[in-house]
Amino acid sequence: MKRREFITLVGGAAAMPVLAPFTARAQQPTIGFLGLGFSNSPELSMAGFHQGLSEAGFVDGRNVRIEYRWAEGQFARLPALAGDLARLRPDVIYVGSPPGVRAAIGATTTTPIVFGMGEDPVKEGIVANLNRPGGRVTGVTGFTNQLVGKRLQLLHEITSGAATFAFLINPNNPNGEPDSADARVTAQALGRQLHVVGAAAERELATAFDAMAQLRVGALSVNADPSFRAWREPIVALAARHAIPAAYERPEFVSAGGLMAYSADQVDSARQGGIYVGRILKGEKAGDLPVLQSTKFELVINLKTAQALGLTIPPGVLAIADKVIE
Repeated sequence: MKRREFITLVGGAAAMPVLAPFTARAQQPTIGFLGLGFSNSPELSMAGFHQGLSEAGFVDGRNVRIEYRWAEGQFARLPALAGDLARLRPDVIYVGSPPGVRAAIGATTTTPIVFGMGEDPVKEGIVANLNRPGGRVTGVTGFTNQLVGKRLQLLHEITSGAATFAFLINPNNPNGEPDSADARVTAQALGRQLHVVGAAAERELATAFDAMAQLRVGALSVNADPSFRAWREPIVALAARHAIPAAYERPEFVSAGGLMAYSADQVDSARQGGIYVGRILKGEKAGDLPVLQSTKFELVINLKTAQALGLTIPPGVLAIADKVIE
């Protein structure tokens, strides 16, 4: 069962002007792509990024060249990778995380930067204003990290008997501390106890789940992190082994057998980022392009997993689900 809805992104963006193809330089324009994730585990949003570029008139290998640099989940690598890209003098840099944006800003003083992130770029100090970012940085935000409380609320509705929640974070990710604080506030409002559990490497996942079992955790929320997305299969398998209902921040987890996910539409957000990169290549200034905000959020539920866990999804939750896997 799948319900499709139109996706709308707001931010006061004006209609896209008609611009001539990129012909000012003899060689193809270059895009620097700074990813926090893994080169051998590309995310679904990559398809959206390439789709947006295509809509703007650019295809990698045909009339534009993309130089990829992947941090493999290691935040400490971002400055060096950003510096490597800056030395290539790309026409624009696309980056997917606040630490990556800061690394790119520090590596070059002239190159336009387009981001696609889950955090609030104003709160992160990356832009001063969403509608008029100014400077040379703009992009798209899905406010993924601000959905921590909503995922816990959905878990609360699905697992009404769970008195104790766990919140899985990557201690190396700067979002761990603020997101844990948000999770604690929501858990307290729900009258539930919350344990924050960390895993900074794939080998630490089993220990983290053993700790949850000892704490008699009744439900788990997995925080947004590129490493967790790369490790989604072992995470989902461990949640099933310990019979812990879990909520995730991307639908890929549900496709792998996870219980539920709630997030902004990442593919379309990346598509909008690709369009912005194309518009900058055609001559528009990044600071003139308002930061776009996702207004379409996806709730995906796996009924097969719910049945295996002995859970009955409340009709009210099913009614608002965008996709139900049966």
